[in-house]
Amino acid sequence: MKGTNMALPLSMEALLQADLQEDVAYRDEGLCVVGIFGKSNMQPGAPKESIVNSLADKHIFSLFGGPEDGGTADSSIEAFYHQENRVLYLFLSSVSDSRQLLRACESLSANTGHSDSHELWKDLDRQHCLHLLYIFSVCHVLLLVHPNQTFDVTYDRLFRALDALRQKVLPLIRAAIKDCPVSKEWKLNCRPCPPRLLFVFQMNGSMKVSTNGSESGGNPDKPKKHSPRRRLQHALEDQIYRIFRKSRVLTNQSSNCLFTVPANQAFVYVIPTVDEDPVGALLSQLRSTCTVSETEPAVVVTGPRRYQQMRRSARQSSYSGDPATLLMGGQLTDCSLKEFLWQHVELVLTKKGFDDSVGRNPQPSHFELPTYSKWAQIASKLHQVLISNTEEEIAELWSKVQGQLKVLEGFLDADTKFSENRCQKALPLAHSAYQSNLPHNYTTTVHKNQLAQALRVYSQHARGVAFQRYALQLHEDCYKFWSNGHQLCEERSLTDQHCVHKFHLLPQTGEKTDMDRNPPILNHNSRGRSTSACNCGRKQAPREDPFDIQTANYDFYQMLDEKCCGKLERIDFPVFQPSTLDPAPATNQAQRTPIEASGSAEVVVEKLKEPSTAQSTTQSTTQSTTQSSTPIPTQSHTPIPAQSHTPTPAQSHTPAQSHTPADTSLSLALSLGQSTDSLGPYADGDGTETQVQPKRPSLMDRQPSTVEYLPGMMHSGCAKGLLPKFSSWSLVKLGPAKSYNCHTGLEHPGFLPGSSFLLPWDLVIRSRSEEDPDRLTEPLDGGNSSWPAPNKTLVGKRGSTGGLGRSRRRDDMARIFVGFEYEDSRGRRFISCGPDKIVKVLGPGGAKDPATRVLNTDMPLYIPSPSQGRGIKSHYAQLTRLFVVVPDSPLEVTLNPQVQPGPPPCPLFHPEQTDLVLPPDGFWVLRFPYSFCTDRGPCYPPKENQPLNNHKVLRGILKATAATPAPQ
Repeated sequence: MKGTNMALPLSMEALLQADLQEDVAYRDEGLCVVGIFGKSNMQPGAPKESIVNSLADKHIFSLFGGPEDGGTADSSIEAFYHQENRVLYLFLSSVSDSRQLLRACESLSANTGHSDSHELWKDLDRQHCLHLLYIFSVCHVLLLVHPNQTFDVTYDRLFRALDALRQKVLPLIRAAIKDCPVSKEWKLNCRPCPPRLLFVFQMNGSMKVSTNGSESGGNPDKPKKHSPRRRLQHALEDQIYRIFRKSRVLTNQSSNCLFTVPANQAFVYVIPTVDEDPVGALLSQLRSTCTVSETEPAVVVTGPRRYQQMRRSARQSSYSGDPATLLMGGQLTDCSLKEFLWQHVELVLTKKGFDDSVGRNPQPSHFELPTYSKWAQIASKLHQVLISNTEEEIAELWSKVQGQLKVLEGFLDADTKFSENRCQKALPLAHSAYQSNLPHNYTTTVHKNQLAQALRVYSQHARGVAFQRYALQLHEDCYKFWSNGHQLCEERSLTDQHCVHKFHLLPQTGEKTDMDRNPPILNHNSRGRSTSACNCGRKQAPREDPFDIQTANYDFYQMLDEKCCGKLERIDFPVFQPSTLDPAPATNQAQRTPIEASGSAEVVVEKLKEPSTAQSTTQSTTQSTTQSSTPIPTQSHTPIPAQSHTPTPAQSHTPAQSHTPADTSLSLALSLGQSTDSLGPYADGDGTETQVQPKRPSLMDRQPSTVEYLPGMMHSGCAKGLLPKFSSWSLVKLGPAKSYNCHTGLEHPGFLPGSSFLLPWDLVIRSRSEEDPDRLTEPLDGGNSSWPAPNKTLVGKRGSTGGLGRSRRRDDMARIFVGFEYEDSRGRRFISCGPDKIVKVLGPGGAKDPATRVLNTDMPLYIPSPSQGRGIKSHYAQLTRLFVVVPDSPLEVTLNPQVQPGPPPCPLFHPEQTDLVLPPDGFWVLRFPYSFCTDRGPCYPPKENQPLNNHKVLRGILKATAATPAPQ
């Protein structure tokens, strides 16, 4: 052969792509193709490749090498063309070989999952099957090599899978070779002949061949007809034939079978295992080779005569070479492996073919002995269709062949089949676990909990590589069941309760509800009802659980305004006034993050909780301002301890603190340029603050936007210059100050007995008198401080303790009534006289507790209701209203509520107008919001296990200053 050197094995791709030119002497002769496949083990001994070396009498394949030689685990075919003998050997290496198996194991990383590893083995098995189908389509004779003398029954399943795959892809192969120069029978059957399959077993150490000639058993004088190895071969032949006939791999008509076995010839060969003597084996082989070369002349003979001559020389060398090949008693030994194979190759090269059909009417099978050029064309087309896919014109056929590989899954992938059957049985159990104890409609949380339970049941029964795939199917099935009419509306009310309707759409403006649509059009409803009073508190009505802030803080009270307090005098808070027809909410209105807002709130709270240092630093200043002509009184924001009967001077004066970011620590009267009189312990600042000029408000503060509105409520974290579309607060006037009777309390519905009395707040007003200008210079209580604590008896000059004293005027004392009203969901109302105390008046005379405790501490926004009822769930009462009775006296009462409805970073909520001055002679009611909400969502009420101290109304909600008349 010219061009390519065939002395070494080539890959199948290299053989088919090379332009090989045969010698003229062999160009027209036929070619016998022998395929070798099977398994090998890791035991020491001759590997599978040594069979080709012994058949060709050449060292073709290396007997050494491993996974570190740079190869891959993919299946491959190597070819060796023995031109003189006209035999082409095709050697298939697959994952069944030890070297390929080691390479595949090393390619798996430590983090590879079980399913990924299974996919790798599955791909390798597919490659093996395709390569097997290829050599079954291009070979005349096939050798199945097995590493021991036991037949592997898994080949039965493999051959049935290959037969089914061949029947599926047969039309595709016919389309690929329709233009090749071969006979019609080859084009129809897509193979030169039904290949004959031969089995080669390697005997293990338990059955060694003795070299002393005593193979006949225990009695050497009584030779047997057949040797033990031949009897083993006959037993294996019977076993293999019986198995293949039972599974119908072999039938009577050989042309319809994947392969055939001869009826009258041996098709099983067992390679004996002799004592290891590598030196002796090499010398024996060298001696036999030299003997053949000396006795036979090197005469070149072509054609059948050349083959017959080579056949005789091989038989003579095998008979006369090694004395170990003879038996005692003159019986001939078993044939060698080469002799075993050549009796089948001879039928191919002599064009006799294989007549392996059995039965009463056997049909002859087709047979063709091609030349190398014709065989190469057919082999190239089949290689592209089944394996390589290198040409565009055959790419479509290759893709169709790949689509037919699913036929192999039922035969080869037994693990997957078992896993699928197991997982399919586990799915109904998992579905039952998911649907157990389910309501008709349920939320996402219930769906996830039930799905987790279903997955636990599934994992207890499902096994194998299909576990993940069927687990995903379980996810999809449960989600479909939930979304198909069982999904509950996920909207939560402002009290943190889910809507009871199934998934629905909200009606648009002017649209009616429709239950028949899919999804239906409904309003949210949690089936929660509560009882609330109106803005003034004189009328109660039931209300639905609100789902939006406008319904909670505005619409409900507007509905009651028409029936109760719509005609009362009120102070309206500023709201958004649009200048366009389509105003839009502010998208990026937050100038500070909630963390920053919470930080400012925490700073305010920390300042409020530090009265001791301020008291020590301002005592001297307070005394100096006491002796001045006109001190500057303001309301204190710092916590004042509970007043004792003998208050100290240090407890009577604390510095002013502000709760708003823009506050300048000045009272409203001072910021307006008015002179004020002192109110004793509720002074805000000292005389030095009279020289501080307030900053001019910015343009954003004075002119709010008329194009964008605030989407939520007003709080400390929102941007300046934005107003909401409605106010969540309400400030109404019930009447003049005398409309409240301190002996009877509030005559409003829903109050617990004895808990409707407001708390008194006594303030001392010191004004300069024209008749007695020197009266103010004398101490009123005989102590160091001239400003006694409110609601405490004053000690006169003569030591009297009753009343206001004869030396004081009646208008020097003013009394304000204050009441923090709480209301629970059942409409039970009460006034609180402290963070943990309820007003309880049993007799006439009104409440005795002063209002200083509630004004100087942070009042909780939620407290446990005193009437819990019979249920296990605890009920909370929410701070709903603030009652303030302002007397007709020279007082300016400033209202500045700030609410922290949650733990940090919750911002501080306040009305749209802060530091609001209440006019004198009025009975005012400030209604707090029912719910608190920002643009990021609502602030939910506390749960049972959450602390209540994080929900509070900051101290300093009221400030009082003495108002002097304007100069004439």
